[in-house]
Amino acid sequence: MGEVFECEIQARLRDVNLGGHVDNVEALRVLDEARLLFLRFAPIAGTDRPGVLGGVAAGVAELMGSQRVDYRSEMRFVAYQPFVVRIWVSHVGRSSFAVSYELRVHRDEPPAIVAESSMVLWDTGAGTAWPISEEVRDCLSSYAGEPVALRERPGR
Repeated sequence: MGEVFECEIQARLRDVNLGGHVDNVEALRVLDEARLLFLRFAPIAGTDRPGVLGGVAAGVAELMGSQRVDYRSEMRFVAYQPFVVRIWVSHVGRSSFAVSYELRVHRDEPPAIVAESSMVLWDTGAGTAWPISEEVRDCLSSYAGEPVALRERPGR
């Protein structure tokens, strides 16, 4: 397994629903913030340019292709305690890649959420998918690992 990016995302009072736990939609916001930190700021060995997408051409955006999320345990709000998110790359294709996540309420507890997002690199000027360059592929591959274990979908 390659590197794993780990970051902390501060919990906010607005994340809590009437039941006193972190709302499922706000949990996705935490994953989204962590993914943006990973794509833009994750350290890349052997370069001074951070972010696994640092070598993407101008005018190329990453679009969410799909997202699977498994909620494993309740997430209670704890003041001043950030969530811990671990992220790695679980697949690299021609113009898309997937990232896997583990979100923990406490660093030493099992993940409360596991998820996988498929991202497509999109050339906004050409209106087509952008083929991943070798430079970007190498950066993504430095964080390569196995896909996170998601529950089987019903009926499969």
